[in-house]
Amino acid sequence: MTSPDVSLASPLDVPADASTAPDTVDIARLQDEFARFARLGCFEDPLYVAISEAAAARPHWAGLLAAAPKTQRTPTLWFAALHDRLLELHDAGTRDEPIFAHYRSLGGSRAPGADLADVVDAFLARERAALVERIATRSTQTNEIGRCAALWPILCELVRRTGRERIALLDVGCSAGLNLGVDAWAYRYVDDATGAPIAVPAARGEAAAPCVTTRVLAGAGVPPAPAGGSTPHIVERLGIDPHPVDVDDAAAVRWLRACLWPHDAGRRARFDAAAAIARAARWPVRAVPATRTTQAVTDWLERQPDDVLPVVFNSWVLAYFDAPALEAHAAALLPALAARGAAWVSAEPPQLARRWWPELPAPAPLRPGASVPAAEVADATVWTIALGGAAGGVDWLPPVRSHAHGRWIQWPGS
Repeated sequence: MTSPDVSLASPLDVPADASTAPDTVDIARLQDEFARFARLGCFEDPLYVAISEAAAARPHWAGLLAAAPKTQRTPTLWFAALHDRLLELHDAGTRDEPIFAHYRSLGGSRAPGADLADVVDAFLARERAALVERIATRSTQTNEIGRCAALWPILCELVRRTGRERIALLDVGCSAGLNLGVDAWAYRYVDDATGAPIAVPAARGEAAAPCVTTRVLAGAGVPPAPAGGSTPHIVERLGIDPHPVDVDDAAAVRWLRACLWPHDAGRRARFDAAAAIARAARWPVRAVPATRTTQAVTDWLERQPDDVLPVVFNSWVLAYFDAPALEAHAAALLPALAARGAAWVSAEPPQLARRWWPELPAPAPLRPGASVPAAEVADATVWTIALGGAAGGVDWLPPVRSHAHGRWIQWPGS
């Protein structure tokens, strides 16, 4: 289906500013994004699949994304805006919205049916202004501590390879900074083929810490414990973000909750527990304008003492950089790693990772009977790990692949 190009500002009445400059938006392309999202991005949630397929066929639904800055025009933002408005109404005492019946996060249990499109259409028409405001001013936020199921063993591997267990951790695009607590959560790894538990170096998670359970594909394990049984000891941690989230701000935390899939009660409970721990821990999070991100990272690297291993971490953040900014970021970061003997752990889509690592290896073949298809692994989050080498260069460690929310992991060689 095709539709005419529209201006960002006039049809949607969105004020233009430096981040939402008017441009020509191809609504048909936005519809294609929803079609792809239904196939690859949200296939685990029948509600989001059904709504995505409907949006792909309705330009007035997909076209709401034209209000967003160019790098934020993704279905995830559209769904978060919708979910946030529903949560806001529910929190205010509204109970008679028909759409609530389809959202498990709001107590609903109804499966998508023939009437779903009409229900959503009526809500979008009535709440258009509130949704456009969110789409124009908000951004998707990375606060999935499930990704720590990959980050934790990667940190253990860095300790094993370098012999340096004292780590300074910088989370770039940290949102509320929940991933800064990577050593605070509990982890449970199971063999995808047999269901048997796999031993991993333990984090310091306490009884109240949420537990992240992850399937390890193809029956292979995660890295062995570093020599001498030492594990990462994070002596400094910092999060930076253009718009960091204050975990004491109820509306901001609601937005993070809105970014979660509504069917997944486990993720919601895990998020709530992690947010409570973050409120008590007060891990430092600092606002840094997007245009200053690269400089902030290199400045941070220069400040680290010689007795720590600096680790720069990002997850589903660089996907929102435009091409020139991304090229400049990698061009500045890689030599800074070499100069400082630091590590860069990046969890991003594979097509993006090839921009800074063109020789990115393909994923390993899956064992017959694996619980995920090979196509999902090929398109999944890839963790590239660059480590400043002794000769002043950068060594690339074998990449790790994982589900975007940490539900499974494929360790290199598996």
